[in-house]
Order: sequence, then C-alpha cells, then structure tokens
Amino acid sequence: MPSKPTKKKPVSKKPAAKKKSIAKKPVAKNKPAAKKPANNKAAAAKKKVELAKKAALKKKIEAKKIADRKKVELAKKAALKKKIEAKKIADRKKAELAKKAALKKKIDAQKKIEAKKKADAKKAAEVLRKKQIREREIAKKQLAAAKKKELAEKAKAKAIADKEKAKEKIRLAAEKQAQREAAEKQKIAERDAKEAARLAALAEKEAAREAALRAKRKPEPPPRPVIVKTEFHDGIQATKEFDLKFLISQREALLEKRSLLTKQAVRLEDEANAMIEDVEMGDVQFDEEGGEGDTMVVERERDLMLSAQARQEVEEIDGALARIVSGEYGYSVHSGLPIPRERLKAIPWTTESVLERVGGIGRR
Repeated sequence: MPSKPTKKKPVSKKPAAKKKSIAKKPVAKNKPAAKKPANNKAAAAKKKVELAKKAALKKKIEAKKIADRKKVELAKKAALKKKIEAKKIADRKKAELAKKAALKKKIDAQKKIEAKKKADAKKAAEVLRKKQIREREIAKKQLAAAKKKELAEKAKAKAIADKEKAKEKIRLAAEKQAQREAAEKQKIAERDAKEAARLAALAEKEAAREAALRAKRKPEPPPRPVIVKTEFHDGIQATKEFDLKFLISQREALLEKRSLLTKQAVRLEDEANAMIEDVEMGDVQFDEEGGEGDTMVVERERDLMLSAQARQEVEEIDGALARIVSGEYGYSVHSGLPIPRERLKAIPWTTESVLERVGGIGRR
C-alpha cells in the first residue's frame, strides 16, 4: 500500500526576519565610520550560513520525495503481483470445481441406476411381505380366538377367588384397625390422666399464686400490664419475663409439634381418601352379607375429624410462632399477665393461665 506523501516543512523564515531587523536598525550617529566594514562582513557570513541551511533542507526534501516515489512504485508492484497470484488461484479453483462437478454428475447418474434397481427389488420384497403378513394375520386370529375363550374361563375363576380374597382382606384390616384403635384409646387415656394430674397440680400452684396476688391487690382491678420488650435476635423478640434462651427452646418445640401434627393430618386424609378409592374400585361389598360399608364410613369420618383437629392445633401453633416474633408470646390474651413457664412448656401454644382456663375464660 503506497505511503501517504509527506508534507513539506515550511522553511523557517526566522533568520530572514532577523536579517531584516538588522538591516533596518539605524546606525548610531555617534559611532565612528570605521566600524561599517566589520558589520557588513558579519552580515555576509550570516547570510552564507542561512543559504547553506536552506540548501541542506532542500536536499533533504528532495531525498524524501525520491524515497516516497520508490515506496509508491514498490507498493504498486506488490499489489500487481498479489492480483496476478489471486487470479492464478481463482483459475485453479475454477478448474477444480469444474472437475468435481463432472465427477459428481457421473456419480449421480450411477446412483440413479442403482436406486432404480433397489426400488424394483424393494417393490418385489414388499409384495412378498404383504402376502406373509396376511397369512400371519389369519393364523393370529385363529390363535386369539382360542386364547380368548381360555382367558374368559380363567377370568371367571379369578373373579370368584378375588372376591373371597377381598372379603378376607377387609376382615383382617378391620381387626387390625380395632386393635390399633384400642391401643390408641388406652394411650390417650393414660396421657389424659397424666395431663389431668399435672394440670391439677399446676392449678393448685396457680391458685395459691393468684390468692397471694389478690391479697396484695387493691380493691379496684389493676390495669393491663405493659409488656417490656428487650433484645431482638433471629426473629425472636425477648421480653422482661421471657429471655431468648427460653423462647428459642419454645420455638423449637412448637416447630417439632407442628411437623408431627401436619404429617398426622396428611396421613389421616390419605387414609380417608384411600377408603373412597377402594369403594370406587369395588373392593368393598355393601350388602347384607358383607356388612363392611358402615364400618368404613365410620372409620373415614373418624379420620377426617382427627385430621381437622390436627389442622386446628397447627393454626394455634402458627399463632404462637407469630407471637414469638412480635414479643407477645407467653402472656395471657385475657389479662395480659405472664403465663407460668411450666404451663408453657407443657402446652407451648397456650394463650391463658390455668385459672383462666378453669374459670371458663376463653379457650386454651
């Protein structure tokens, strides 16, 4: 690529200006006439130096012009050479493409001939295959008819056996359910007895505490106490009566109980739905001989009732978790007084004291 022509640098005119200024400088009147030849000599020497500089600069510019012309010529020659080489390469590629096209045409013609031979052979094979398929279909229909008759007889025998098996299965399930319910009732009764004894002790303790508080109270009822909140950490608002350590343990107990109740509710609902599916599939006989329909209805209603109770307790637990965040956990929703820690540990989601519970104020 030819280089750009360099611009000529303007010849500095500063020496000429200096000369002009020297020429115009007036000669002092008081200087003697003998110094004029010396000044002329200095001016001539200076002029000679300037001429030498101009000649050197001119020579340099001429040399640069010659170099630029050579550079342009070389670039032109290189471009021409490159163009010639490109044309040779293009001609070679064109010849190769023509050769390939001729070869491809020959191959395509050969393929066309082979394809026709294959199509003829395939057509003959297809005719033979269809004939064989028709023969197999006839044999298959004959075999299917015989097999269908045999399967019908087996199905009839299996239906009778399945009916007897279903009756036995329902009977065993009923016995197992009855045993499970008896064990569950006994367990609940024992737990209720323990809880009643513990609550009675708590009630006595709470009654004594309330009696002591009443003795100290004034005749007029005290105002609802203000909850003094302290630190807030990890979604828990501590208060004066209930510190972070206690609230953290209560939250863990609430979450564990919530998980158990949720699983219990889901299991009971699944069992109730499974009973409906069994009825729809015809596994249960609802006639005078079977007598299983009423039992399954009762079991399903019981499961749904227990599931609803579990869901209700989950809602109460969610309310307790929300009160832990807001700083209102552990205080009675009726009086605003703190609930004893023993009762909160026994029933973490409770919202009232034992006395309020026994006195019929609100719910647990």
